[in-house]
Amino acid sequence: MHGIIDLLIVVFLLASPSVFGFTGTLATFTYVLGGIHLLLTILTNFNVGLIKVIPFAVHGAIEFMVSIALIVLAYTLFKDNAAGKLYYISFGTIVLLTWLLTDYKGKFVKIA
Repeated sequence: MHGIIDLLIVVFLLASPSVFGFTGTLATFTYVLGGIHLLLTILTNFNVGLIKVIPFAVHGAIEFMVSIALIVLAYTLFKDNAAGKLYYISFGTIVLLTWLLTDYKGKFVKIA
C-alpha cells in the first residue's frame, strides 16, 4: 500500500507546478522533490521498488525527516509566497501522516 501512495505522491509532485501555476523557485523545488521521491521509491526494498537497495525502515526515516523539513521550508523559503507556503505546509503534513500510519517493518497500519 505504501508503495502505491509513494507513486501517487510522485505524480502529484510532478503535476503540481502545472496544476497550481507554480513558477520560479517554487516550481523548480517541486519538480526536484518529485524526482528525488521517485528515486527513493525506485531504490526502496518494498513492493514497488525496482532496485531494492534502501531498507524500508531507512525509507521511513527519510520520509520523516523530509516531512519536517517541508513544513520548516514553508515558513522559511516560501514564507513570502502564499501558494508555496500553503502547499508545503499541507504536503509536509500529508507526508508526516503517511509516516505515522505506516509500519516500516512492512505493514500499513489499519484504522478501525
